[in-house]
Amino acid sequence: MGNIEDRLKSLNIELPEPAAPAAIYIPAVTVNNLVYTSGNDCRKDGKLIYMGKVGSDLSVEQGQQAARQTMINLLAVLKNHIGDLDRVERIVKLLGFVNSAPGFVEQPYVINGASSLLEEIFGDAGKHARSAIGAPELPFNTPVEIEMIVQLKS
Repeated sequence: MGNIEDRLKSLNIELPEPAAPAAIYIPAVTVNNLVYTSGNDCRKDGKLIYMGKVGSDLSVEQGQQAARQTMINLLAVLKNHIGDLDRVERIVKLLGFVNSAPGFVEQPYVINGASSLLEEIFGDAGKHARSAIGAPELPFNTPVEIEMIVQLKS
């Protein structure tokens, strides 16, 4: 077992089987040594762990939990795509969308649920550039959608 697998185990995180795409796209694409993932949501066992808008239906803390689960799902996609998470050189960038109630402006705090998990797992290599954007609606009424760019070791 690799270092990242050991870290996941110490955090009691078991990566799920990646979900099949919900539309016409592929979950991840590698160009040179960069992996670009498609957006993912907060499903666990095939169901969204939360639904609705952060700031009205959900608290910031629930949004953070949704972002954390979304990142677990993205790591499952990444592992399925590259075979071994120890191949990750660094997390380059996250793009996070938050299904936001009118007037809600705390999107960065919601996406921290994903960012903090990456730092726990990958250490300094998990620190990344990021955008956190409010959206009036997201597919399937998910509270969070995140995509990422990952650099692989040469």
